[in-house]
Amino acid sequence: MTNSNVHRIEIEGKEVLLIGTAHVSPKSVEEVKEVIEQERPDSVCVELCHSRYQSITDADRWKKMDVIKIIKNGQAMMLLSNLILASHQKRLARKFGIKPGQEMIQGIESAKEVGASLCLADRDIQTTMLRLWRPLTFINKVQLFISLLASLFANDDITEEELDKMKGQDMLTSILDEIGQSFPHLKTTIIDERDQYLAHKIKTASGNKVVAVLGAAHVPGIKKELMKDHNLDELTKLPPASNTGKILGWGIPLFILAIIISTFSIDQATGIDQLTSWILWNGSLAALGTLIALGHPLSILVAFLAAPISSLSPLLAAGWFAGITEAMLRKPQVKDFENISDDVYSVKGFWQNKVTRILLVVVLANIGSSLGTIIGGADVVRQFLNTVF
Repeated sequence: MTNSNVHRIEIEGKEVLLIGTAHVSPKSVEEVKEVIEQERPDSVCVELCHSRYQSITDADRWKKMDVIKIIKNGQAMMLLSNLILASHQKRLARKFGIKPGQEMIQGIESAKEVGASLCLADRDIQTTMLRLWRPLTFINKVQLFISLLASLFANDDITEEELDKMKGQDMLTSILDEIGQSFPHLKTTIIDERDQYLAHKIKTASGNKVVAVLGAAHVPGIKKELMKDHNLDELTKLPPASNTGKILGWGIPLFILAIIISTFSIDQATGIDQLTSWILWNGSLAALGTLIALGHPLSILVAFLAAPISSLSPLLAAGWFAGITEAMLRKPQVKDFENISDDVYSVKGFWQNKVTRILLVVVLANIGSSLGTIIGGADVVRQFLNTVF
């Protein structure tokens, strides 16, 4: 068959067909069905990992979410970022009247129809996100999160002709395109590494004929990577937490405390001013972040009270206390978990759904507290220098 989106490759006695798709295109769904029915492969590989496969086949997955555990594990910002990325794809998919990932669902269904083995060929999404997330400094994480949050307000008015052009891009890549220059390792983690992982899984899939359903941005890389050998252990290894982050996490609070104590020994009045500045900057900006997230008044108060103390310990975070308070006062109901998939379609939905609002409270309170630490810490140092000199 002649189709510019289908790439036929012979490798090691195996025939491999790569179907490049746009993740929200009705035409891509039709192409997947047509190719698998005509080729009747031994295996069908889809660009899904086990958790993403469950997410599109298990409608009740959100009901199993433990919000408190997510907060305590420090995963709120990562999960919220993931939801924002998903929302962009969902909005475009809704515009064209299909379910996000429908081409993958079609691949799964068509594999069953022709009796082909199904291969979940992608690296686990959590592994990809952690390999993306851990090398970032806190400031980089905030910059990335704000950039993603801004994408919620982006204009998704796009024609189907423009959508066809997007077959040259992975959906995730299209969202991150504008911020990719600031975070060069995004492409390495999200595209290049997964090209290698996908190529290995496709090459080792059972049978002599394999059809792979992929986001089109992966096709050029996979065609090259199929000719190479890859170590999956290296591609799934999680990077250790940054030592620099640990040093700064403990060093900055100790430095601030040392300066305040030193100032008290010289000028008690200035020492009190330093404490006041530290408390007001930390507390006020953490409370402001909670307010922007539309947190409960008591959550706002907790953020204000917790921030000046939590900023002095890397083991604590104002957002954790504010988020747990929000979860207790406005406990998510079953319908909130059930509606996450629909609510992330809009900015309003993110703020109205109790689950995503809790995540927003955690993230925005922590961002506010971090800004308060920077500004308040600078003021503490300024007052100390004025006192000494």
